[in-house]
Amino acid sequence: MRNIPFSPPDMSEAEIEEVCKALRSGWITTGPRTKEFEKLIAQYCKTDRAVCLNSATACMELALRILGVGPGDEVVVPAYTYTATASVVCHVGAKVVMIDCAPDSFEMDYAKLADAITERTKVVIPVDLAGIICDYDKVFAAVEEQKHKFKPANDIQKAFGRVIVMADAAHAFGAKCNDKMCGEIADFTSFSFHAVKNLTTAEGGALTWRPITGIDDDWLYKQFQLLSLHGQNKDALAKTKLGAWEYDIVAPYYKCNMTDIMAGIGLAQLKRYAELLCRRRQIAERYDTALNNCNVQVLNHYGNRHSSSGHLYLVRLLGKDAEYRNSVIKQMAERGIACNVHYKPLPMMTAYKAYGFDIADYPNAYNQYRNEITLPLHTRLSDDDVNYIISNFVDIISQ
Repeated sequence: MRNIPFSPPDMSEAEIEEVCKALRSGWITTGPRTKEFEKLIAQYCKTDRAVCLNSATACMELALRILGVGPGDEVVVPAYTYTATASVVCHVGAKVVMIDCAPDSFEMDYAKLADAITERTKVVIPVDLAGIICDYDKVFAAVEEQKHKFKPANDIQKAFGRVIVMADAAHAFGAKCNDKMCGEIADFTSFSFHAVKNLTTAEGGALTWRPITGIDDDWLYKQFQLLSLHGQNKDALAKTKLGAWEYDIVAPYYKCNMTDIMAGIGLAQLKRYAELLCRRRQIAERYDTALNNCNVQVLNHYGNRHSSSGHLYLVRLLGKDAEYRNSVIKQMAERGIACNVHYKPLPMMTAYKAYGFDIADYPNAYNQYRNEITLPLHTRLSDDDVNYIISNFVDIISQ
């Protein structure tokens, strides 16, 4: 029997060599490789700047803090997502406002977004689930419609003059829509480079942003550096200049920087990334063809106007329930194939129940979850592996 893992990292000799270079250089924390990686991320996403931190979660949380979001504010998130989308709102002391999925969709119900925006709303965080860029035209239309309600609390909020759109694009590095790259569409975009992501730095993340009228990019970048390095006004690289030992702590901030070891992995991965995305597309399209006549619903990863990053292959087993879905996952495991579920909606989790959320108020999210199964989709799968997954999955769901 085979052993097909769900999402192993794809490491080559190139990544190993970059890590070795970092180790041999004597510079293993935030340094020249991290700065180079940031520059290349910005170029790839067609933005002026990017900042790399130790997780996508840190990227979102620091963005909220720089925007001045805190107690008394509200942030709108989808109910169908991973906890990081909402936990960062809790971290800064703001109120989480959840929106249900649209019927038969994994995306938030955009028709409900405008009504969810109040005078306390400062940010909305849409999610590019599975690597597919969501409908930002509708998101921006909703925040513009409610622009009159926006009450800015500081200069950066005044510069926007409306609710700020921050994409949770943890899955979507490399995705495109209408000739725009993920990273240049939302006001802020957070990417994850966790071990299971398409492009990995083991742990890590990056944040990009669009130009903000009246806000200097260098100033904004410096704020991320301050918040991620204890509020220290010089990073270790700057302190290596002759006689430049002295520094100040401007505030008791946080510690969530990226290291040069992590960035080294990312630099090698980025060189390979076009090839990795191409392979993911090949696998996803083979799944699409094989499941075309089955009683399932799959996501539209590729079209004339959009291209997914191909991060996750979600399948809905139409007309089935959670018990049946779990049985399919078990049977696939018995045949050596690891599957997963993306996601158990947040209102079903203990942490969010404690905040008063109830899945009964999010029926569409529950309907998507109860029969969703995620098939392995990664670049270490051979064509033979893909055939084995398909044949076993079709066999199991056809019984």
